[in-house]
Amino acid sequence: MTSESKTVPDSVPAPASLVPGPADRLRVVLVGTQHPGNIGSAARAMKTMGLSRLVLVAPEKAPSVESYALAAGADDVLAGAVTCATLAEAVADCRLVLGCTARSRRVALEELLPRDAAARAVGEAAAGAEVALVFGRERTGLTNDELQLCHASVHIPANPDYSSLNLAAAVQVLSYELRLAVLAEAGSAAGVDSESGPDKRDPPASHAEMEGFFSQLADTLDAIDFHKGRAPDSAMRKLRRLYLRAGLDSREVRILRGILADAQRMASLARPGE
Repeated sequence: MTSESKTVPDSVPAPASLVPGPADRLRVVLVGTQHPGNIGSAARAMKTMGLSRLVLVAPEKAPSVESYALAAGADDVLAGAVTCATLAEAVADCRLVLGCTARSRRVALEELLPRDAAARAVGEAAAGAEVALVFGRERTGLTNDELQLCHASVHIPANPDYSSLNLAAAVQVLSYELRLAVLAEAGSAAGVDSESGPDKRDPPASHAEMEGFFSQLADTLDAIDFHKGRAPDSAMRKLRRLYLRAGLDSREVRILRGILADAQRMASLARPGE
């Protein structure tokens, strides 16, 4: 048993599997965990519901003896946990990122109930996409900047008079809903010939591809003076929501980035002295 963490520069590897299913493409991401025991308890909650991919983003303390004690046999989940420096790194290859949050924030995100979030997550995973469910710090949750990296938020409708959920309890609630959704997906897919469906699209755009597109879009809007002196943050938030709703695939993102590159080139030619 070791507390040495693993790091992955570009993506979080899926476990080896002869026949990967939706659960193999689902990861639980814990951001800034403060107590090692909560990491172990979360691992236990995951394993009871058939989940195995745990990602730790900048934990204050690495998994410890206490973590393994509270994992209660989910040692394989802990041993396979990947540690990343930032949330962006942890979800770079994901098509869908859902941020679990206990209260409303200034970040305007679609808010989902756990059951709806699980159905969407498993649907994306069944289509071959990588999906992350992100949980924040025990005391303060996810920051607004971290929520900006999410496509939607998930809110557990707890008792408003006593709504404080332990981190592992929140992971258990979402893991349970994911389990139900995985079982439902397996039932609906039984006996269906995958080649008989509609023409398959290119792979869904990853989180990193979408973030690269958004960065180029922001640069292009500056280059063509779209904002005309106004603060760009509001427009970019609305554009992010618009394009995320579109569910772009990798080829569509490449086409859009090609259009932006031409727009940037024309803007450069239009500027005097260039």
